[in-house]
Amino acid sequence: MEHQDLLSGFIRLHVLHHAVEGELHGLWMIEELAHHGYKVSAGTLYPMLHSMEKKGYLTSRTERVGRTHRRIYNATPSGVAALALAREKAKELFREVVGGSNS
Repeated sequence: MEHQDLLSGFIRLHVLHHAVEGELHGLWMIEELAHHGYKVSAGTLYPMLHSMEKKGYLTSRTERVGRTHRRIYNATPSGVAALALAREKAKELFREVVGGSNS
């Protein structure tokens, strides 16, 4: 993905947003991100999900789906708090970057 170093933060926030709203799994998240123009491979997303879980933003459980197993992710209370803070910071940044402020 072009400019991945800059966009990875947006992707993490997008993941956290959906994890706060409800359950998600990796393939669904890859498809959701694609709807927003992010081309994220499983090799990029799954390590990101594991990292977010290790840092305490997400929790997961394994669910059987037919013959396979799927890892289902939800936000933790820490993830909910982090998203609330990130939303405030994103609003501030959006006003500055898009609003054309020179300060």
